[in-house]
Amino acid sequence: MAFLVPILVCVVCMLFSYYLWKKSCPDTDNEPPMVPGGLPLLGHVLKFMGDSIHLWRVLNDFASNSYANGGVVAASVGPRTIYMVTDPDDIFTITNTSLDKDDIYDLGRPWIGDGLLTARASTWKIKRKLLNPAFSQTVMDGFMGVFNKQARKLVKDLEPEVGKGPFDHWTYTKHNALETICLTAMGVDFTDHTILNSQYVTAVDEILKIIAVRFRKFWLHSDYTFRWSNVKKKQDACLKILHNMSDTVIKRRKTEFDNNNILPERTTIPGKKFKAFMDLLFELSVEKGVMNDRELREHVDTMIVGGYDTTATVLMYTLLLLGSHPEVQEKVYQELKVVLGDSDRDVEKHDLSQLVYLEAVLKESLRLYPIGPVLGRRLDKNVQLKNYTLAAGRSCFLLLFGIHKHPMWGADVDQFNPDRWMDPASLPDNPNAFAAFSLGRRICIGKTYAYMSLKTTLAHVLRKYRFKGDHTQLELKFVVLLKPTSGYYVSIEERL
Repeated sequence: MAFLVPILVCVVCMLFSYYLWKKSCPDTDNEPPMVPGGLPLLGHVLKFMGDSIHLWRVLNDFASNSYANGGVVAASVGPRTIYMVTDPDDIFTITNTSLDKDDIYDLGRPWIGDGLLTARASTWKIKRKLLNPAFSQTVMDGFMGVFNKQARKLVKDLEPEVGKGPFDHWTYTKHNALETICLTAMGVDFTDHTILNSQYVTAVDEILKIIAVRFRKFWLHSDYTFRWSNVKKKQDACLKILHNMSDTVIKRRKTEFDNNNILPERTTIPGKKFKAFMDLLFELSVEKGVMNDRELREHVDTMIVGGYDTTATVLMYTLLLLGSHPEVQEKVYQELKVVLGDSDRDVEKHDLSQLVYLEAVLKESLRLYPIGPVLGRRLDKNVQLKNYTLAAGRSCFLLLFGIHKHPMWGADVDQFNPDRWMDPASLPDNPNAFAAFSLGRRICIGKTYAYMSLKTTLAHVLRKYRFKGDHTQLELKFVVLLKPTSGYYVSIEERL
């Protein structure tokens, strides 16, 4: 019988801990319904166990469940209650009233520190104000030379794949997008440094997997338990590569500034100059002393992952969808001929606003495959939604992909239909129905950069090649971002 004593003590401790946790975050008088399938004490924790493919399916199940419950549901992870929201208006309310990211974002801090993506609300407000000038339209317009040059490079890099059947085009878009963001964000040309390029791409993929593993394995959330795991060793190896790039660039740019007291503008093609993001940040740091080297690196690391991996993945999905819908691809090509003519000239900034159907294709691609499908917020106070009241102190996960799959999009919600964007009457009558770049005050600062880069790249590539693919074979996984596991290869033919 003596062996029962420690078991009884453990059970009592668990129950007491559960009581204390529930007492620290009491329910409101109008809680959303709990997702079916929870177990005593464990709650829904077993649903989150499994690989990244399984996790994506579970999140979709939660989204589907929410539609029948006013767009909000709750789940329990042990003693913790978490909320999941798909209603666009409720998400807009939450993103404007609860600016702090959830604690789960701490898993990314070893990589990007307190950059815009992970910063606490008080820090984010200051940094966002400082960084806004670096994302002005004038600065964006200065990148057009880079965008065109890199788009032409991608066209050339794809030449060996012409007529050879299906291939992994994501490999090409990743390397090209990394080179592009390095040119624009850091003013550094890595286009010939294929080893460094490959190392960085591999390290980014690996660290996203590591963060996803920590998210799924709750015992690794604690820094103490994580410190003794093999996953920590893998993370350290990745961080060495990731931080080496930004550290090296900052040191080199600092040396240039110390020698010249000015950072020269960059030139990509004759007569076309631009100023890199990091140069603007560095001047801000030196002239006003508002950033140290660590903060500079955090911003650069955030810009790289925010501008490179996301752009490359959007290109991959969009080309796959166009390859699966030849009639849509042909409409894009005809628009390019009307706007750009039969010449092979560069895309100018005034052309971008005329490529309306191409933008519709991008929006539809982002609707079906939002790169950042989930946001996490920490509720610092009770939040009143349309139908429910959420309790302070809890985690709230905003299922942005759930907005894009909401029944308000119509019977063809799961279909790729860019034409819906050409007629406002066919779109949902809700300004928050599209959330590919988030919603609310912490909306993505790089939205304009993304559209300009993507439009320019697609214009060059689609003028040169015809794509073929089958998006119905696509299998997805959730590893912080929405990534493909298989079924995304395409084949290309040269247009005559």
